Amino acid sequence: MTEPTNPSFDLAHLGHVEVLTDKFDESLDFFTRVYGLKLSAQDETSAYLRAWDDYEFCTLKLTSSDTTGVGHIGYRASSPEALARRIAAIEASGYPTHGWVDGDLGHGRAYRFEDPFGHVFEIYWDTNRAPTDDPAALKNMASRFTGVPPRRMDHLNLLADDVTEFRRFMETCLGSRVTELIQLDNGRLGGCWFTVNNKTYDLACTEEHGRGHGRFHHITYATDQREDILRAADLFLEAGVHIETGPHKHAIQGTFFLYVWEPAGNRVELANAGARLILAPDWEPVVWTETERKKGQAWGLKTIETFHTHGTPPVGED
Repeated sequence: MTEPTNPSFDLAHLGHVEVLTDKFDESLDFFTRVYGLKLSAQDETSAYLRAWDDYEFCTLKLTSSDTTGVGHIGYRASSPEALARRIAAIEASGYPTHGWVDGDLGHGRAYRFEDPFGHVFEIYWDTNRAPTDDPAALKNMASRFTGVPPRRMDHLNLLADDVTEFRRFMETCLGSRVTELIQLDNGRLGGCWFTVNNKTYDLACTEEHGRGHGRFHHITYATDQREDILRAADLFLEAGVHIETGPHKHAIQGTFFLYVWEPAGNRVELANAGARLILAPDWEPVVWTETERKKGQAWGLKTIETFHTHGTPPVGED
């Protein structure tokens, strides 16, 4: 009998990502005016942003810095008891821990820890809800829908020198399960896609090819339909935003995608995954070979070189 690939479900969902920018005003303008996120609040160093149907106060914390990349990744626990169970597992794991930190405008206190590659994670229970200053016509939506902005945060992608070790970290500390992976000819893992619930994935980790450490590949928000992404491509074009690749369809996970670089150089994606969910408790990861991946994306688009080398913060010439 096969064992369930996720025995815990202690974490409810990916809660927020802190993205660092050395061009704060330009980045904030992009994420609000062009990309379509809502500004919940702003303090001395950070803007607290959300998509129109994110129930939490903040899903993207944009922080002014002298560099770019990811500051930390936050997951919300399923309950206070689940939070305690995860902390016990983390402290027994041998991975670096930062301990408890005070919360911010978005949530209460959180427990922080670190993967072997310098990415800082936190888990928390107490959270603040989205402001109610722009209520939707339908009371089952978090905020008013305006234009063609993204509906909710979907996932992020991190870079690591050793994806196998990162997989061990995610399974041990977060109780994540792997839904899809890339097996390279040299025996290494080229990438893993993780989930803590029934979404197909909330975090991906792919192999670092840019000689960096603790780097960020991209953050993604989801749209209601593919046509929103086609419209967004025109809006990005009009706004002078660098479109890196897409619109097209990924082979892995099957998402319809569009990748751009915001003004500070952080990669941002809009995606639509359709209605696909992982409902099987004994799901076995889908394994993609190196030969299959070299064929490109679902409809034949070749993956461009910068997708493998560009991350933030930059290392030398991306």
